Amino acid sequence: MSAYASSTRTTNTIVHFPASFTLPDLVGEIHPAGDYKIVQDEEPIEGLSRIAYRRVGTFIHLPSIAEGSRLRRIVRIEPALLHQLLETTNATGELSS
Repeated sequence: MSAYASSTRTTNTIVHFPASFTLPDLVGEIHPAGDYKIVQDEEPIEGLSRIAYRRVGTFIHLPSIAEGSRLRRIVRIEPALLHQLLETTNATGELSS
């Protein structure tokens, strides 16, 4: 066990999707254009001479921020799928790589 406590770094980003989109794991759901919160969790990689992080989870908050629904879901999304969605819908927002 390491002498240092492992800590998770969380990055919150708002992404604007100008067009509706679907997620393969949520069959039959169409998510409207709008601003969506994306959360990326990373943990430090130990044993390196410099600080580096490894992504351990990427999540999208549903529905969009503008909908203001009291019922919200946080859905895990694969980073490659998220980047594909960002490209195909011409979404704006800066995600860490």
